[in-house]
Amino acid sequence: MAKKETRLRVQKTYKLFIGGKFVRSESGRVAPAETGGRMVANYSRASRKDFRDAVAAARKATGDWSKQSAYLRGQILYRAAEMLEMRRPELEAELARATARKNGKATDEASLTIERLVHYAGWTDKFSQIFSAVNPVASSHFNFTMLEPTGVVVVVCPNEPPLLALVSLVAPVILSGNTAVVLTSTTQPLPALTFSEIIATSDLPGGVINILSGDPAELAPHIAGHMDVNAIVDAAGDPKIGLALQQGGGFNVKRYVSRALKVADWRTAAAENPYWILDTVEMKTAWHPIGL
Repeated sequence: MAKKETRLRVQKTYKLFIGGKFVRSESGRVAPAETGGRMVANYSRASRKDFRDAVAAARKATGDWSKQSAYLRGQILYRAAEMLEMRRPELEAELARATARKNGKATDEASLTIERLVHYAGWTDKFSQIFSAVNPVASSHFNFTMLEPTGVVVVVCPNEPPLLALVSLVAPVILSGNTAVVLTSTTQPLPALTFSEIIATSDLPGGVINILSGDPAELAPHIAGHMDVNAIVDAAGDPKIGLALQQGGGFNVKRYVSRALKVADWRTAAAENPYWILDTVEMKTAWHPIGL
């Protein structure tokens, strides 16, 4: 008769992803991730200091990332999609475990996530030609309107779907040269943290995407009040959090964007909107004299 195993299982503790490195919260706080009332893992709970560190890492990465050619940024995002495809079984298993979904639904979300990233990767070298303009003026000048990244963008994710929504929100932010600090789903943070483990092995430079798990109600005042955050994309779907982000953002005139999508809408073309790119870019107009 086989001997029954009695060893205590070691639960994984998922860490924060800041500046291309995996770190525990400076506060030492760890929260349990539960599915159906059963604990499946632990995850680090980000503090104000962790958020400030993530913003500093994002700001440091902004210069190099924004200077990369649009073609290269597209190749890097496509490479990240390749990494997700290569580790699809791991991604599906995490979605199934963390969300208590059947394998079929987890497979569908993993597939849509990869396709969504490929979709936005294709826009990196196209959005500028489509949304820029040569403007008619009355003087002897050429007048050009060009798009430039706004800088550091904070993305607050909804609870559902935990992975597809994250990629749908972050990809249009970073493809133009911005960097992102992402606050994961509150109830299902593990798929996003697994996503960070996968992209860490891609060509994406450290600091371009920083992923934090924590309580948005706790972090919202710090997000809104941080003077080095240029824009906020809020998909939390919580009016109180949205109000706190908007009120605090007035101190340094942060751009605030709401993504009020229903859970089912994240799986449709509504979350593949190229106009989302315009929400986190600046319009720069240049005048050039016409020579005789």
